[in-house]
Amino acid sequence: MYSITINGNQTLKTNLNTSGKEFEGTLNDALVKGNYEKINSYQYHFLMNGKSYNVDVIKLNAEEKTMVVKINSVKFNLQLKDKYDELLHNLGLDNLASKKINEIKAPMPGMVLNILVKEGDVVSKGDALIVLEAMKMENILKSPSEGTIKKIAITKGTAVEKNQILIHF
Repeated sequence: MYSITINGNQTLKTNLNTSGKEFEGTLNDALVKGNYEKINSYQYHFLMNGKSYNVDVIKLNAEEKTMVVKINSVKFNLQLKDKYDELLHNLGLDNLASKKINEIKAPMPGMVLNILVKEGDVVSKGDALIVLEAMKMENILKSPSEGTIKKIAITKGTAVEKNQILIHF
């Protein structure tokens, strides 16, 4: 069972049969049934309840299970959940995974080669923060989430130990 939230307000619950290219489920509690064809890696054609839909995948984030698609030239944001996400939610464990990270720690001992941000900077998830040299390799430490840099606890050229706090959000 898959649950797909569309633009944050509509929910499609469906079982996809990937071998037969058929699906059925509910869209906001209304029964939907149809089939689909994969045109290429980013394009699909759906026939649902007798209506034809061309779907283009614009952006896919597999880690966060989100997609931006165009359906008949109209853009939609999708949030996907599978049976494991539903199980975690039903057990009340889904909030543990979304705990906000308030600090960046050194993943290994090394030398700080460069600090790419300053206190007060607003960063997005994936932004480069620090260049750390460890075992003769440069490692770029990236922001795990969006936030504002409150304090930088190290300086350029500092030797750091594993799990030493480098940045506070």
